[in-house]
Amino acid sequence: MKINVSDLERVAVRPDQYPEADKAEIAFAGRSNVGKSSLLNLLTNRKKLARVSGAPGKTRTINFYIINNEFRIVDLPGYGYAKVSKSVSSTWGEMVENYLQDRKNLIKVIQLVDIRHAPSKQDVQMYKYLKFYGLEGVIVATKADKVSRNELFKNISIIKKTLGLSSEDIIIPISSLKKTGYEDLLNVMDELLEEYNEIDKE
Repeated sequence: MKINVSDLERVAVRPDQYPEADKAEIAFAGRSNVGKSSLLNLLTNRKKLARVSGAPGKTRTINFYIINNEFRIVDLPGYGYAKVSKSVSSTWGEMVENYLQDRKNLIKVIQLVDIRHAPSKQDVQMYKYLKFYGLEGVIVATKADKVSRNELFKNISIIKKTLGLSSEDIIIPISSLKKTGYEDLLNVMDELLEEYNEIDKE
């Protein structure tokens, strides 16, 4: 897959603000500062499609991006940032749960984890959460340029074990800085969309 056209279509905090559920959606979730915005910009070949911030917890809305006029990438708010108040944090949780639970055209959530560290409690919780809704299965290990080749394989093994991944789960190491690994993710997304379209035809 090659992404030629990408635009921010809608910013939402409530279901009534979502765009019409007329296109397949692939969502991205991860801890604050895991590199989600950088990855989305890399995938779409746009420098500023998603705002990259040095301040964790910047994304406090659900952002819908229309891709190639065919499907949407959905940027979910980052989780697990300690300096965010509990009231704001609980609002985020409710916002994300509403989306995951009720969005019929959501086909997969791609979960991002930082390859340099073992997944946090929030990462494990998110994976279990996605599994409950049948949306798990694709993990992106970000910042792959920050570790050596030996560390990369060792850390991937730690991620698999900590999250409790199955043999069917896919884990893709990506470096937004070095622009590596993202084509593998685009191929996975292409396959997901093909499967969805086949089922939709039936």
